[in-house]
Amino acid sequence: MVKHVEADSYWGGIIKSMGLVFGDIGTSPIYTLTVIIALTKPTQENVFGIISLIVWTLMILVNIEYALLAMSLSRKGEGGTIVLREILVRMIKPGRQMVFVTFLSYLGVALLLGDGVITPAISILSAVEGALLIPALSGLSQGTIIFAAAVIAIILFIFQFKGTDKVAKAFGPIMLVWFASLTLSGTLSLTSFPGIIAAISPHYAIAFLAKNGLAGFFVLSEVILCATGGEALYADMGHLGRKPVKRAWYLVFVALVINYLGQGAFIITHPDAKNILFGMVQSQSALLYVPFLVLTIMATVIASQALISGVFSIVYQGITTRILPLLKVDYTSHYLKSQIYIGAVNWLLLALVIMIMLIFKKSDNLAAAYGLAVTGTMTITGIMMVMIFSRTKKKWKVPVALLVTLIDAAFLTSNLHKLPAGGYWSLILASIPLGAILIWTKGQRALYRALKPLDLETYLMSYEQIYHKGHIAGTGLFFVKEYNTIPPYLVHCTIRSNIIYERNVLISIIRTDEPYGLKSNLTTGLGTGLDAFEVIAGYMEMFDIEQLLKDKGILEKVIFYGIEDIATANPVWKVFSAIKKLTPNFVQFNKLPAAKLQGVITRVEM
Repeated sequence: MVKHVEADSYWGGIIKSMGLVFGDIGTSPIYTLTVIIALTKPTQENVFGIISLIVWTLMILVNIEYALLAMSLSRKGEGGTIVLREILVRMIKPGRQMVFVTFLSYLGVALLLGDGVITPAISILSAVEGALLIPALSGLSQGTIIFAAAVIAIILFIFQFKGTDKVAKAFGPIMLVWFASLTLSGTLSLTSFPGIIAAISPHYAIAFLAKNGLAGFFVLSEVILCATGGEALYADMGHLGRKPVKRAWYLVFVALVINYLGQGAFIITHPDAKNILFGMVQSQSALLYVPFLVLTIMATVIASQALISGVFSIVYQGITTRILPLLKVDYTSHYLKSQIYIGAVNWLLLALVIMIMLIFKKSDNLAAAYGLAVTGTMTITGIMMVMIFSRTKKKWKVPVALLVTLIDAAFLTSNLHKLPAGGYWSLILASIPLGAILIWTKGQRALYRALKPLDLETYLMSYEQIYHKGHIAGTGLFFVKEYNTIPPYLVHCTIRSNIIYERNVLISIIRTDEPYGLKSNLTTGLGTGLDAFEVIAGYMEMFDIEQLLKDKGILEKVIFYGIEDIATANPVWKVFSAIKKLTPNFVQFNKLPAAKLQGVITRVEM
């Protein structure tokens, strides 16, 4: 019986990982070779070189960089750019290095969020374009294709608010069927030209780059399409655990390599083919082509879903580590902490995905915008890993990480030529979150300085005098960042307006750099009738603050919080002020009972 449970969880973890982590990289065979062959003559020599480049890109950038190196670095099982920053921050002293690491992590987050727009657009469009190979649908206009892709995207985004928890159970088995069909179609195609298996040797990749020079180097910018979603291995590690993700990756890796080899064999025997994967499947069985097309669309929807969930997770990490403004967050699962829905992000993503589809029109054109963000993220991950490994006992990993980072940098450089052809959209999309992060983090620091908070000792001198003159019956709660630093609104409330209760509790919520963990401390007797209540929570932890207060016997009559009214002539601070007004404040974010809330406005000159 015990063995059965272990086997169940072993395979259960692998199947879940296939559905939640590998959708993106798993659907890259739909468009990768089609895009490359559109730019390179399909001679036997070129095909061997390209297939070899694809196999070794998967091996180095996904297998070595993410599965072996990055996944060995985590905090309580969580991975991602923000986690790498949290690890590094503890290893370096404040100064230029800290500024460099912080900016790198902000850029990495911004590139990943920008990537979240292009990936659903290219995946869904390329799958719908497969319908053109059905004789009855071959006359479909590009406008109809875009319309169908947009409808699929709209349906996908509309259902986000329900959470992926229930649907996720179906994702794994569907992706298992998808990877099985990739393996089967690749194996069948290999029989037409078994010699293509030799392309696994790296010398074909090196020979291709040596012979084609600069043109061969630029082909790398399309080859990178095969590794799209590779970073999901690390970013989504916390959802399912390191072992299931790694086990699933080895099966996915084999399926992808077999399929790419099969596509290579198909190109050699059908040099005029335009849509490689769909053409290969159709040549094998016209009867099974339509079911395969339906499966493709389902797989691309799952790939997009995984990426949307990933974007929500990154934004949530950004909110809780205070690099992004507070946004309304809904929790869609009672037992899966990673299942969240952020409405503002969802609708902005949908609008941008449809806009990108309308601008680029075809998946081939979209490939021109793709690559900069993903290679930028990989290079940043590489740099941060080199910095971390050089400060640990695992110094033997430094040369490996350095070599991988140099290869990442080569891919990034090859992608720079895409900038005029649409690659600039990658930078435009990434600049939105990057701008928001920089304005928000700098604005928060400037606002804190402008508010001139009081220290607890100075505050207590006035507090004690007023308390003993008289106070209001009941308990008043006051939100503060930390209880030994008194914000101006609290001074205004208690000292100037004489609003002091029989019991006054200063509440602060402290987010740690650990993903999970929750504890609360009640410190009594700071002053007469003055206590402090601290909630210490991991940056991904979700909790009910009212319940925590009740557990400590705090039954509040009223809850006060500060609202800053920013007066400024500085255009950057005007943007910061607008973001503050448009996004939920601290108490709205924590879903506190509206009937008991009292906002106290403080005018601030910035």
